[in-house]
Amino acid sequence: MYIFKAAVVGAGTMGGEIAQVITYAGLPVVLKDIDQAMLDRGMAKARAIYQRRVDKGKMSAGDMQAKLDLITPTLTYDGFEDVDIVIEAVPEQMSIKRAVFKELEEVCPAETIFASNTSALSISEMGAATRKPHKVIGMHFFNPASVMKLVEVIPGLDTSQETVDDVVMFAETLRKIPVVVQECPGFLVNRLLMPYLNEATKALEEGAATATEIDQAIVAWGMPMGPFTLMDMLGLDVCAHVGAYLYSEYGERMSPAPLFAKLVEAGRLGEKSGAGFYDHPGGESETVAAMIRELQESGQVPTGTPFSAERLMFPLINEAALCVQENIASLTDIDMSMVAGTGMTYGGERIGPLAIADKIGLDVVVATLETLAEQLGPRFRPSRPLKLRVRAGHLGVKTGKGFHEYA
Repeated sequence: MYIFKAAVVGAGTMGGEIAQVITYAGLPVVLKDIDQAMLDRGMAKARAIYQRRVDKGKMSAGDMQAKLDLITPTLTYDGFEDVDIVIEAVPEQMSIKRAVFKELEEVCPAETIFASNTSALSISEMGAATRKPHKVIGMHFFNPASVMKLVEVIPGLDTSQETVDDVVMFAETLRKIPVVVQECPGFLVNRLLMPYLNEATKALEEGAATATEIDQAIVAWGMPMGPFTLMDMLGLDVCAHVGAYLYSEYGERMSPAPLFAKLVEAGRLGEKSGAGFYDHPGGESETVAAMIRELQESGQVPTGTPFSAERLMFPLINEAALCVQENIASLTDIDMSMVAGTGMTYGGERIGPLAIADKIGLDVVVATLETLAEQLGPRFRPSRPLKLRVRAGHLGVKTGKGFHEYA
C-alpha cells in the first residue's frame, strides 16, 4: 500500500518534528493534539526547522510556506477519514496509547496503519486494544527526527508482513534508514543505551569522576557527546521513565541509579527545564553535587569505585551481544543502528558495538567485564555470546573471526 496522506497524534517536540519530516517528503499530514498550546508548539517546531534551511540558503521562503501548508493542525479528528497511516507521539504511558488507538479506530478507514513512536513500550499490547492488531506497528523516530536518519520498525506479535513492508517503504520515502527490530522492551538502541546511561550515573553518584570528566572520557572514546550531555538533551524524565520500565522487564542489570529519581523529583529535567545534570547555562551544578553528597553520606551508594570508559561502554557491548542471542536484529543492523542512531565511532571509524568488540578483542572484553563484575557486581557478568566466541577462539579481528568475519 502506498501512503499518500499521514497523520500525527501528539504535537509535542517529537510530533512537530515528525510532521516536518513527512512534509519534507512532499506528503500532506494532519497534526492533532487536545491542547491548542501544544498544537502551536508543534507547528512552531516545524516552522523553526524549515526556517533554519531558509537562513542557510537551502530553501526559499516560498518553498518553506508551501511545505508548512501541507500540515493541517487540528484539535479534532477532522481530516482522519482518508489517512493511510497515523503515527502516535503521545506521552509514554500504555493506557494513553491504547485509548488513542481505540479512538482512531472509530474515525480512520479499516486499512489505515496505526504506528507508535514509542521508544520502549509493547507494540503487541497496543495492538491488542484494537480490532486490527495486524495493522499496528512501532515506528520509532530518534530525537531530533529532522536530523536523525534511523527509524526502528517494530512488528508486534500480530503485525502482518504487508504492514511491515509498507512502513519500511514509507520510512524510505521519508529519506530515513529503517531497521526492522523484533519486539523487546526498549527495542534495540534504547535497550543498548540504558545500561550505559545508568552506569554513567552510578559512576557520578559514587564519586568515581565528575560529570565533565565522564563526558570528556566518552567523547574521547568515540561517542559524539557524553552521557550527561545526551540525557540533558533528551530529558531526564524520559530517561527515568524508560529506565524504570526496562528495569521492571530485565531486572538487576538495568537497575536505575538513585540520582535519577532525585533529579526528576527536583524538577531538573535537562535543557527543557534549564537544569539537569548540568545547569543550563552554567555547567557543573552545586545542587547536583549536594544531592550526590547526600546519597554518599546516607550510605545509599558506595564510594571509592573506579572509573574507566570501559565501565560504561562494555555493558553496552554486552547488551548488544544479548540482542544477537535473542535474534532482535541482524549483526549488521545492530552495528548500523548504533552508528545511525547515536553517531557511534571508535578509533576514528563509524562502527557499532559488535565491530568495536571485535577490534578490541572479545577476550579482552570478557576479561574486563569479569573484573568489573568482581569490583562492582553481577550486572557486568559477560553474556553467553561473548564467552562462547572466546572459548571457540573467535576473538575478533586478530583471529579473523569474532561477531563478524575478517579477511
